[in-house]
Amino acid sequence: MKPVILCVDDEKIILNSLKTQLKSAFGNEYSYEMAENGFDALELIEELNEEGLGDSIIIIVSDWLMPGMKGDELLIKIHEQMPQSIKLMLTGQADDSAIERVITEANLHKCLKKPWSEDDLINCIRSATAQL
Repeated sequence: MKPVILCVDDEKIILNSLKTQLKSAFGNEYSYEMAENGFDALELIEELNEEGLGDSIIIIVSDWLMPGMKGDELLIKIHEQMPQSIKLMLTGQADDSAIERVITEANLHKCLKKPWSEDDLINCIRSATAQL
């Protein structure tokens, strides 16, 4: 299976935009999974783990402000299961303490502010995957 980039955001338009930009830049190099909240993301990870494909998720791009579970909490939970995965936060509203928590507790690679630049997103993913 191809490496997976998992995007998590409660706004479908953001997920569609991320998927379009990532596919445009990376084509078939990756599989792209989308989740509309933290619970769906964790469920998807669990399904992939059950299929023996959990290690294929190499990058998680998560919004911060989402109903139910904020992005910092999600990325920390994912880090506990998959410390080797690269975590990116994409947000217009995260507070500095939440960002610091994810840096400290989940080895956050980068926090991009909404609205993000497509170049920044792609360059960030390229620099992150260069570390793998």
